[in-house]
Amino acid sequence: MSKSLARVIDALKAANCAAFTMEMPAETRTAAQAAEAATCEIDQIAKSIIFAGEETGALYLFITAGGNQVDVGKAAALAGEPLGRAHPGVVRDKTGFAIGGVAPVGHLSPITTFMDQRLNDFGIVYAAAGTPRHIFGVEPTELSKISNAQITDFKQ
Repeated sequence: MSKSLARVIDALKAANCAAFTMEMPAETRTAAQAAEAATCEIDQIAKSIIFAGEETGALYLFITAGGNQVDVGKAAALAGEPLGRAHPGVVRDKTGFAIGGVAPVGHLSPITTFMDQRLNDFGIVYAAAGTPRHIFGVEPTELSKISNAQITDFKQ
């Protein structure tokens, strides 16, 4: 088992979360790939988008429904500073995950997190579990709780 997957499983257990992890037969790096593998709607995929603060360098995690795009202006207003795409090396160093497998939990360092309110329209959503082939299913309310996410509107 990869260290990244183990960290996600440990974080879920520590939070007493009833989430379940699944290994998929193909990669789930994109929301479309994950939705196909999980046989669910694309908006049931809770994709993790990381931005970096242009003033502080802090990372911000935006958990959004798979079919939605993050509006950078709205995201920057929530973060309180201009945002840009985070460098993949910085994402790996700070979260412990590579782009394409960034989980909403189990980060190496705390991260300010926001969650798309659209995810609450579903009984279960699926998020990356630390590798390009693993996802976990969880109730959206549980996801917001375990990721310490503020539920808000930041989509285009």
